[in-house]
Amino acid sequence: MICAGIDAGSRSIKAALVDTATKAVLAMDNVDQGIDCAALSRALLDRLARTAGIPLDRIACIAATGYGRAMVDVARTTITEITCHARGVHHVAPEARMVIEIGGQDSKVLWLEPSGSVQDFAMNDRCAAGTGRFLEMVAQRFDLPLDGLGALAGKSKQPAVISSMCVVFAETEIIGLLSSGTAHEDIVAGVQHAIAARVAALAGRMVREPVVFTGGVALVSGMDKALETALKKPVKVAPQPQYTGALGAALLAAKHARG
Repeated sequence: MICAGIDAGSRSIKAALVDTATKAVLAMDNVDQGIDCAALSRALLDRLARTAGIPLDRIACIAATGYGRAMVDVARTTITEITCHARGVHHVAPEARMVIEIGGQDSKVLWLEPSGSVQDFAMNDRCAAGTGRFLEMVAQRFDLPLDGLGALAGKSKQPAVISSMCVVFAETEIIGLLSSGTAHEDIVAGVQHAIAARVAALAGRMVREPVVFTGGVALVSGMDKALETALKKPVKVAPQPQYTGALGAALLAAKHARG
């Protein structure tokens, strides 16, 4: 059975096409989010099907997840991000017992059963200081692409301390650091450590290994090391971490197709 998952995030839309009988991933792709999420999702799905050589009418079920899942009108069902990321991570890293997912709008910590089901979770969706939005703000401030932040932070010898718990006040703090002559790389490294500290606070004392890091922010180099420092535990980046939500949605869509 061929199923598709569409993860309509705040920054991009990701999609995965999966043969749920063999669990083989047939294709994955993404597009930047825009004002017409529905049209972008349909075009992405069409491109994905053409890449895999699968006619659209062979797709048994399409499940949507993510920030904009309600706007994906081509989907037969919607599934929460927590459930989809848990299923996607379990597929690529079945040993995972704790998942850290950092996206553009929120961050999550999931605790998994050996089966991959969610035992518990904690979520930050009220403050941008622990999310990809914080990194985007910093990238804009330094006129860098988002994927250029990691290389700059890697040059830091003394990460700056970013103490503000709000991204708006943190931006003011960053301006103050720039005015005092703090090196750019130390500020960016400080921001990475600040985000990691926010996420570690979500986990509290319940850090359970192995820890797997997923979501778009996992693509920013240095964030995994910042998390390791904050958690005092090894952190593994999931393969193609930006797609775990879409992958999980595609795998879970099979249940709805049979139903």
